[in-house]
Amino acid sequence: MKLALRIAAPLAALLVATPAFAAGEDLTKAIPPKEEHWSFQGPFGMYDKAELQRGFQVYKEVCSACHSLNRVKFYTLADEGGPGFTPAEAKAIAAGYQIEAEPNDKGELFDANGERLKRPGILADHFPAPFPNEQAARAANGGAAPPDLSLIAKAREDGPNYIHSLLTGFGQPVPAGYKLPEGKYYNPYFPGRAISMPPPLTEGAVTYADGTKATVDQMSTDVTNFLMWAAEPKLEERHRLGFGVMAFLLVLAGLCYLSYRRVWKDTAH
Repeated sequence: MKLALRIAAPLAALLVATPAFAAGEDLTKAIPPKEEHWSFQGPFGMYDKAELQRGFQVYKEVCSACHSLNRVKFYTLADEGGPGFTPAEAKAIAAGYQIEAEPNDKGELFDANGERLKRPGILADHFPAPFPNEQAARAANGGAAPPDLSLIAKAREDGPNYIHSLLTGFGQPVPAGYKLPEGKYYNPYFPGRAISMPPPLTEGAVTYADGTKATVDQMSTDVTNFLMWAAEPKLEERHRLGFGVMAFLLVLAGLCYLSYRRVWKDTAH
């Protein structure tokens, strides 16, 4: 009986202390993102081509409905260190988009119905934005303009972890004492915890060509990798260059040391 009381006392104190800690939490402040392991991390990091291609599919089929990627050109999809598409595949991807056309031979920009003239995309084009301007983007999204995703992985602190945490952070219960504004969604990883974007990913939202199961976590991981590549497409080249420079400096240091020993060996005696 005494042993049971000795064990129960600390547990009771812990249970009493927990609500006090929770009550003191700043519910308007985002919690730190989850730490994940990424293939591109570290001085020898490289992108996983399969993840990049799946991530592109998630962006194209889910994210591109609201978010632009206006700093990325189609030809980069076939560049070394990227998703690994062939030039022919990148060309086909570009042709699947409609780009605002230049004036026709009559100098017209609009057709008979008042619609902007369009043409199939080419490799030199950037990914087109889903809305003609910011006002249209806000009008279609309850007053909030979806950000461009070209540099999002570098623009946000701890970008990859932040993106992945945000995409997988929906659906958590709203804590007591927190008033969620109307039309907003609770996400503890977003500043203020109230975000205008509804949960973008659902189980099976895409069908991967390689047979990978499209769970929310998998899709989030893949599109995070793709957005990291979009923000830093030359990462692998930079890592290779850095390794070469370090190897050169080590050899140079060794040669300098040997030269020093040879020049000053007689002085030492």
